[in-house]
Amino acid sequence: MKKLLFAILLTTIPSLTPAQSLPKEREYPLVVHVQSSRRVGEDKINNGYEFLSVVIEGKKYELESTHGDAILRTGDYRAKVSEYEHSRSYEYNMRYELLFPDGKTREYKVVGEEE
Repeated sequence: MKKLLFAILLTTIPSLTPAQSLPKEREYPLVVHVQSSRRVGEDKINNGYEFLSVVIEGKKYELESTHGDAILRTGDYRAKVSEYEHSRSYEYNMRYELLFPDGKTREYKVVGEEE
């Protein structure tokens, strides 16, 4: 009886289920393949900068973040564009938000592009 009551409770109150608390993958339509990760400028005052070499939709980028205190493992991560500005056809500013397996996210700024 307790198991049945618990199952009914979980299905009627969706905010209690763990899957509901994680961002949905469909909100992060892009796949970012992280090829390398490095940290620069870490000291006792700040965490420094994290730089990622990535491939997004076949194009190579370098991303930067000031968040986190460890090296991000290489591999594939879900992502979405969180900011895109272009006032001229030949330049732009862009940020991506990456979704990690535990449901946490981190924003990265595009600081380089390669062909």
